[in-house]
Amino acid sequence: MTKPLIKQVAHACIFAHDLDATEAFYRDVLGISTAFTFKRGEERIGYYLDLGARTFIEVFRKAESRFAETDQINHICLETEDIDALVAHLQAKGVSITDKKLGVDGTWQAWLADPNGVKMEIFQYTEESLQFKPPGSVCQVTW
Repeated sequence: MTKPLIKQVAHACIFAHDLDATEAFYRDVLGISTAFTFKRGEERIGYYLDLGARTFIEVFRKAESRFAETDQINHICLETEDIDALVAHLQAKGVSITDKKLGVDGTWQAWLADPNGVKMEIFQYTEESLQFKPPGSVCQVTW
C-alpha cells in the first residue's frame, strides 16, 4: 500500500470577535493551551491552539464575522474519552451544552458554541462507532 498523500487535518481556522475572551474559553474551560501567537508589529492578531497530535485550531480576530447555518463549514468536532465528565465540567463553568445523545453513527455526542458562536460537537467513540468499522459500512439516517 502506498503512503496516503494527506495525513490528517492540521488545523481549522475560526474568527474571533474578542481574542482574549476566546482564548480564555478554550484555555480555562476546555483546557486547550496556546501554541504560539501571531503579531503584526506589537499588535496581537491571532494564535494557534494546540489540540495535540499535530492538530490545531487557528484563531484570528475578525469582529465583524458571523456564523450562519448555511455556511459551508458548519462546526468543529472535538473528541473526549469521558463525555459525562466533560458535560458536567462545562455546565459547572456556566457553558450551555446539550445533553449527550447517541448519534446514528454509534458515537456519543453533545453540542455547544464558543463565545463567537462557533458550533462545536463533542464526540466520545464507542465500540459500535461506525468510524472504526470496515470501509463501506452504511449509516442509515432519517433526517
